[in-house]
Amino acid sequence: MNILGISAHYHDSAAALVIDGVPVCAVQEERLSRHKGDAAFPLLSIESCLQHAGVEPDELDAVVFYERPMLKFDRILTCALRAFPRSWRTFPQAMKNSLGEKVWMRGIISSHLGVPGRKVLFTEHHQSHAAAAFLTAPTRRAAILTTDAVGEWATLSVGDGERTANGPTTIRRFREIRFPHSLGMLYSTFTAYLGFKVNEDEYKVMGLAGYGRPTLVDQVRKLIRRTPDGAFALDLDYFEFHTTAERCYSSQFIELFGPPRNPYEPIDLDTAEGQRYADCAASVQLVLEDTLVDIARALHQETRLPDLCLGGGVALNGVANARLLAESGFERIFVPPAPGDAGCAMGAALYADRVHFGNPDRDVPDHPFWGPSADGSELARLAREDGQRIEEFQDGALINEIADDLAGGRIVGWMEGPLEFGPRALGHRSILAAPHTTEMRDRLNREIKYREPFRPFAPVVPIEVAARYFDVPPGGARLARFMSGVFPVRREWQSRLRAITHVDGTARLQALEREMAPRLHALLEAYGRRSGMPVLLNTSFNLAGEPIVNRAVEGYSTFLRCGIDVLVAGQTRVMKRAAPVAKTPVARPKEEVA
Repeated sequence: MNILGISAHYHDSAAALVIDGVPVCAVQEERLSRHKGDAAFPLLSIESCLQHAGVEPDELDAVVFYERPMLKFDRILTCALRAFPRSWRTFPQAMKNSLGEKVWMRGIISSHLGVPGRKVLFTEHHQSHAAAAFLTAPTRRAAILTTDAVGEWATLSVGDGERTANGPTTIRRFREIRFPHSLGMLYSTFTAYLGFKVNEDEYKVMGLAGYGRPTLVDQVRKLIRRTPDGAFALDLDYFEFHTTAERCYSSQFIELFGPPRNPYEPIDLDTAEGQRYADCAASVQLVLEDTLVDIARALHQETRLPDLCLGGGVALNGVANARLLAESGFERIFVPPAPGDAGCAMGAALYADRVHFGNPDRDVPDHPFWGPSADGSELARLAREDGQRIEEFQDGALINEIADDLAGGRIVGWMEGPLEFGPRALGHRSILAAPHTTEMRDRLNREIKYREPFRPFAPVVPIEVAARYFDVPPGGARLARFMSGVFPVRREWQSRLRAITHVDGTARLQALEREMAPRLHALLEAYGRRSGMPVLLNTSFNLAGEPIVNRAVEGYSTFLRCGIDVLVAGQTRVMKRAAPVAKTPVARPKEEVA
């Protein structure tokens, strides 16, 4: 069967194509349209998936939308009427938005693709999240926890799933928490209060939290109370997201926490005001973690299963994920590379295949690389036209050359194979650098990423030696596979891994298996032979406010507009003229090398 999954019209639109039970292509619309967080109907992504597989629209057996639009409209209308007359200003616009494209998805999909309406199916939003988390994980039976801002009505759900070789696949939902009571909206409210963009910058709050102390936990707990059934409820007097689109927090929220941050003013952590912002971030982060741990611990006691699959945007919080692994009782936690709404495109397609159509279970390849491939010959042509320095190598020679560049302090834009699906660069669209000094971290933030100085960078290390440099608990390597967990950097290595060690001594680790990204794994080993440490700084290949690069032309454009010294795509290496060379890291004894 050919099943196309679609997510659209909220944020991070995407498409995914599943053929005979196995994904063959998945891509976020922003990577093709070049509009960050693109929420539009993903025509470019759909076209990319179909072209990749050589499938015509009339050959599709089903097109599955990732949520139920009429159920979502029911929630929007109900909440608007409940809030009346406070909602009278926003009611007309809410109705206009909902009664436009967002409700009539069957007709829109049919008209765009030319498929009959009977082929257009719908899943519930949290079913899509659950399927994306469970059906892509290498586990046969697991508890499932999904949590985000809101789907149709659900904001958090718990359940389990089971896959059998010959029998049906089941994904059960035990319970759910409904809007407006939402952990995702609690965290996003603080995101907005701290001057960041909702549905985009929540990870900045997590990074800022490392600089703060949870001195405002008691105040945050006034916003969210635990209920006797083990769930939670927000005190809606402190919020406005459920009554208006103008802002998330109320005047009472401001009275409790003080004036919100002006988003156009930088956060100065050396001032009392800057420290207050950091303390707010640390406090809501701790409350989020505590709440998730309690819910997950109860789910483990109920299911007695060793594995937990996490889905929804909150599953991108790597600090919380690490605490769940340590304290919930689950032995392994699986987070897909795209746990947010983009991943729902794949989840919707897989749910339809396994549950709606009842097709046999199939193992899904355990990697994040589902998008278009980078073309080294395209990079060579572009750079040659500009008179740049171009070299083309056999694979082994290229790895050694790039290892020399990195050991010499150069910053490398690395494009390899198919594009990652999800918000993180995991070795195919990465900026790589030596991880040893704060100067390298500051240079990347200042000259390349153009972002806040408090933002941390992530390390990548061969999984075989990850525990040497990082305190990875049992089961932690799985979280580290897709950079979904934050773990301590071992104290004895922190002084030599300053560029990737956060202020609190942790790092959002990627532990890389050779089979997932063999060329990057080989590069780590080659760099280790030169520096004594097979660890590199790995950050997404993009500038602030832009999507991760997709094609060679976008990588080349980014290369020209920032301080990257070397660009690689396929077998092609391009170096800027007079590229600066920093001080070479001190070599270490060979016994430290992987």
